[in-house]
Amino acid sequence: MLYLVAAGSLVFPGLFLLSKQMLKRMMGWSEGDAAIVSTRLVSSIQAIMASSAGCIIITSCRDVIEDRHWLTDSYILFATPYFAYDIYAMFLCYWHKQQVKGHEEEKGGARSLGVAVGGYLRQELFMVLHHVFMVAFCCPASLLWRQGKGDYFQGILFLAELSTPSVSLGKVLIQYKKQNTVLHKVNGVLMLLTFFSCRVLLFPYLYYAYSSYASIPVYAVPLVAPWQCNLGAALLWPLQLYWFTLICRGALRLFRGRPKPALSEPESWRHNT
Repeated sequence: MLYLVAAGSLVFPGLFLLSKQMLKRMMGWSEGDAAIVSTRLVSSIQAIMASSAGCIIITSCRDVIEDRHWLTDSYILFATPYFAYDIYAMFLCYWHKQQVKGHEEEKGGARSLGVAVGGYLRQELFMVLHHVFMVAFCCPASLLWRQGKGDYFQGILFLAELSTPSVSLGKVLIQYKKQNTVLHKVNGVLMLLTFFSCRVLLFPYLYYAYSSYASIPVYAVPLVAPWQCNLGAALLWPLQLYWFTLICRGALRLFRGRPKPALSEPESWRHNT
């Protein structure tokens, strides 16, 4: 099964490098602009793959506990390296943004790598912790502690990625000062709906689905569910609520006509405006 981990370790960084080079050559974008968009693109590709796997799994499992599907463990192994890659890719995006900001504020002065790492961890602390938790806890829990049970629930968890493409597109549009376009407003509505349904409601639904299966009240599910499930939900659900709150605040700013200013935009867009 290690070949799946190796495949994921090659595919996601490879897609990033390929996308970045294509954007630089075909669009004439700078290194930073191409890296930022490529990071969002790879995130969206991974999200589509995970969501597709989730749909296949949940439609194949009639018994939510006992039924198994080979794609469950296979995709977990394949996708786990993505989270390690994404931590580095997000740092590259932060680094390029700070270089642009530093150029504007300090007339070409560049921040040291150590300062950049510290600033990145402060700004993206929750996301980094989320990714580390996914690798260090969720992967072992899904592969080992489940003992082959609950592929249906794992498929439901994969569907959480349905919101990622709209989140990624929204970040790109805001970053490059396209937040006044119709596309951004439509994407914002889609992002609210998908994030709420696929992330905020996801954990309550998991407990509801098990309560229906076991014919017990929902409030009794945490008492009989494995502690790993309760711990994962207790740590991940508050993060989803926090991020959904930020999305709602952004939506209010957007529809009130006070969008948050962006830091930079692609070179080709600057020359055309």
